Amino acid sequence: MALDPILLSRLQFAFVVSFHAIFPVFTIGLASYVAVLQGLYVATGNAVWDRLGLFWTKIFAVVFGMGVVSGIVMAFQFGTNWSNFSQFASNFIGPMLSYEVITAFFLEAGFLGVLLFGRHRVSPSVHFFAALMVAIGTFISAFWILATNSWMQTPQGYEIREGVLHVTSWLEAMFTPSFPYRFAHMALAAFLTGGFVVCGVSAWFLLRRRDVEAHKRALSMTMWLLLILAPLQAFVGDEHGLNTLEHQPMKVAAMEGNWETQSNVPLLLFALPDRELQANRFEIGIPNGASLILRHDVDGVVPGLKEIPVDQQQPVWIVFYSFRVMVALGLLMIAFAVTGLVLRRGGRLYTSRWFLHGLQGMSLAPFIAVLAGWFVTEIGRSPWLVYNVLSYADAVTPSLTGGMVLATLIGYVAVYAVIFWAGIYYLFKVVRQGLDDLGADEEVHDVDRPMRPLSATHVPFDGTTASSRS
Repeated sequence: MALDPILLSRLQFAFVVSFHAIFPVFTIGLASYVAVLQGLYVATGNAVWDRLGLFWTKIFAVVFGMGVVSGIVMAFQFGTNWSNFSQFASNFIGPMLSYEVITAFFLEAGFLGVLLFGRHRVSPSVHFFAALMVAIGTFISAFWILATNSWMQTPQGYEIREGVLHVTSWLEAMFTPSFPYRFAHMALAAFLTGGFVVCGVSAWFLLRRRDVEAHKRALSMTMWLLLILAPLQAFVGDEHGLNTLEHQPMKVAAMEGNWETQSNVPLLLFALPDRELQANRFEIGIPNGASLILRHDVDGVVPGLKEIPVDQQQPVWIVFYSFRVMVALGLLMIAFAVTGLVLRRGGRLYTSRWFLHGLQGMSLAPFIAVLAGWFVTEIGRSPWLVYNVLSYADAVTPSLTGGMVLATLIGYVAVYAVIFWAGIYYLFKVVRQGLDDLGADEEVHDVDRPMRPLSATHVPFDGTTASSRS
């Protein structure tokens, strides 16, 4: 059987992006959380916030490193696997990725050094400023990446001359109709990811009665955040869906598993989409539900996949099930946030073991939801790499063979497995270490009094001394 270089190239890029995406979506939310902790320390002088800030900064450093290493090869794949796309869209893609490096990566890299190694070398206010700049840098990076991807979903502000794309309006190209919804949706996903991980780790410590007061504070403030953001994400997701219906109706048709353009379309809870049959098997749904959600009218007309040729239809079952996984996990996040509010009465939020164990499990839910959402977004626009402009078949490198792609895919899987194992090992090591006892090993500098001089035994990254390690 011949190996399809197009399919394998898509699988290779999907693997790399899926592996990489779970790290930025975590670090974006976590960087903001670290900045809040350092800001609270500056405002109150309470060492608890400083200890929590140090703990989560170490976790941020490990995850940030994994994200950088795993993301480097994506840019290379534009040239190795998708050279026709690179040649076609370089006038837009090139500057956008360059802006991301110049404005975001340089900002993050510069102040990340101060955040990681400047503790006790600079004042708490400067340290907080560094944390704030790193957090802002993560959002600037997300802006450029999502603006680029949104253009590929809803392209505008360009013209094609002699087979090459030329930008006619940078504002139109950067701020496409789908960009505001996609950016808001991803930003909230980042905060939810960071929030649920913080809750899960805090629950782990509370179950073991370690640093109880500190992690009670962390859990409490984060549960308040989730109570606001989880329902807000549902609203933003609905608005994003309506925007997608307007600009990419066939993606919505695949999400809903709807084949015929018709009114009174049910909201399918379960089905077995069959592309060859051009219909679903074993449907279980809510009558008129899809019409009501998408058109705000039970008699609303929803587009069907039969409007386009079969060879242009997406792998419907992947989009269909990925969308339901994302929605189901989103509803579960709302349920946990509301349950946390109920358990606050009488302090049960910190003592209900079933809930704390549940939070530990929920720390994985946002990552799965983000991956499911990306599957919907990227697979849902098939067979287009640039929607209605450039197909995957026209974008792939002409001289590429299936064997070449398969060999590199196996290599990526092997290398990334090592990276993932090493990263997870160090993350668990940091978590098991817990909060450093700053009061025992080193003096906590108050924001209202000068710092003591830095001695040669200090190791600012983890708050221990050389003598304590030996």
